[in-house]
Amino acid sequence: MKNTYNRGFINDLNTQNISAGIITGTLGIVGAPIIVIEAAAAGGFTHIETISWFYAVQFFGALFGLIMAFYYRMPIVGAHSITGAAFLVTVTPHFTYSELVGGFIITGIIIMLFGISGIFKKVMSWIPREIISAMLAGIITSYVVGLIPAAEELPIVGISAITVFFILTKWDLRIPPMLGSVLTSVIVFFLVYDFDMSALGTEIVLPIVHAPDFSLAGAISISIPLALMILSNDATPAVGALERSGYKVPTNNILTVSGILSIFTSFFGGQSANVAGMMTTIASDEESGDTDKRYVASVISSVIMLIFGLFAWALVPLMFELPEALMAMLAGFVLIGVFASTMRTSFSSSKNTMAVVFTFIISVSGISIFYVSAPVWALLIGTILAKVVRK
Repeated sequence: MKNTYNRGFINDLNTQNISAGIITGTLGIVGAPIIVIEAAAAGGFTHIETISWFYAVQFFGALFGLIMAFYYRMPIVGAHSITGAAFLVTVTPHFTYSELVGGFIITGIIIMLFGISGIFKKVMSWIPREIISAMLAGIITSYVVGLIPAAEELPIVGISAITVFFILTKWDLRIPPMLGSVLTSVIVFFLVYDFDMSALGTEIVLPIVHAPDFSLAGAISISIPLALMILSNDATPAVGALERSGYKVPTNNILTVSGILSIFTSFFGGQSANVAGMMTTIASDEESGDTDKRYVASVISSVIMLIFGLFAWALVPLMFELPEALMAMLAGFVLIGVFASTMRTSFSSSKNTMAVVFTFIISVSGISIFYVSAPVWALLIGTILAKVVRK
């Protein structure tokens, strides 16, 4: 049931929810370009295709947040799946752009059906969460490992960012360590190095609609693992955070709207527009203010992402000109928190230790057999081992 309040949005503004909104909005815009650009580069996408993808995930993710926040008066934040984008780096070289679009559409349909049917918790409980986490950890390992060589290549930037990361971790300040380290990396880089800003885009490029190409290989290698990542790493923590904060969470409707908007996003080349796990956790925390005013954080976050997405035509060309070491460093910081939590979850139970180890090894190997990618094999074999060999 929708929560209703007589106060207006302006009356609900306060320093706490505004601060939370700026933090979550910044998280939404720092993660998107780094991983999406790498996935686009791996797939050999054109300039227009890359901008369309970036625009899609930012615009529809922001639209999700605005709709859900205003309708339910809850801090339900929308974005796209950063871990899903990281997964796509391993997939884009093996599929055409149209096949990716087809796979993304099927992903949206799967998520929508989870919402309509109400079987979310039942299905997710069938696949051990340790296995899903190990698969994800394997996918993002290369990004996290790449942080150290990048810091060696840009030592002043790397040392500054790593120092800030551990300071924010040690004292548990309001700013997430990932966000602080990313902002530090960018600021120090532009202060120390003479970067040519002429790469900034000057010609407006509009997003384009792409015709999908559906295939069984795409459904198996793209749609199923991507849907599981969104459900397990975005929807699950978001719903859990809202419930812990005392909200009566419309879980099925959240998934249904996530699926519908993901389908729209897919036609423009974006992989998803769904509830954001980390961002919703921050916005729903008690530090975001009174319970009935925290939805403001989602609104502000959505506006920031919307503006950033609308200027993708100017920002994407600039990001392509940034040094590879800086982009690798940013990607590492963006995903290091996710890596830590997935590893912690992976080995949270001693019963599935061997299954988790093999899941991780297969996922990080990057193999592709019968056009099925490593993460899918990792998930399949890991689940079977978890059911058969529980030790």
